[in-house]
Amino acid sequence: MLEFDASYQALRRRDAAMDGVVFVAVKTTGIYCRPVCPAKTPLARNVKFFRSAAAAERDGFRPCLRCRPETAPFCPAWKGTRTTVERALALIEAGELDRGGVDRLAERLGVGPRHLTRLFARHLEASPLQVAVSLRVQRAKRLLDSSDLPIEAVAERSGFSSARRMRTAFTQLYGRPPSAFREDQKAKVRKRVKRTSR
Repeated sequence: MLEFDASYQALRRRDAAMDGVVFVAVKTTGIYCRPVCPAKTPLARNVKFFRSAAAAERDGFRPCLRCRPETAPFCPAWKGTRTTVERALALIEAGELDRGGVDRLAERLGVGPRHLTRLFARHLEASPLQVAVSLRVQRAKRLLDSSDLPIEAVAERSGFSSARRMRTAFTQLYGRPPSAFREDQKAKVRKRVKRTSR
């Protein structure tokens, strides 16, 4: 359990040592941030803290588009059972849960699926599948920002089984579909071109 007062003081100081260790969600906006986010510090009564981006997303919070909390580093002090979680995260990042289920992931790590799920709950407050969805959304968002691939190809390359599932994940997390991010990117490019052509 995260200690509220210490976490809130770290947020007020914008403590870089807590970046990736704690995530702050603002109840009034429905957005979660890193403790180093330059946004105005919210009132303590409007704040909730989480150990992982996936846990904040599971509770219905959307990532801040300013500090990009879903890309924050993980706690550097992981040891013991956290090593198993760290190895699992590396496999999930490599797409293990895109090809198989939690049972297969657990088998590769030499633990049972229930034990693996308990370790994720203890260290990240989220399940392996929730972490996988969070990583897929991150991959998809990067592809939407940096490529002209069709939405279906973005979904496939990001690890989603279909464009419909990707759309559902984006809508749940950001409140808008992936195509809206593509439109945002096109608008930025048009602005840049306009500025340089003057």
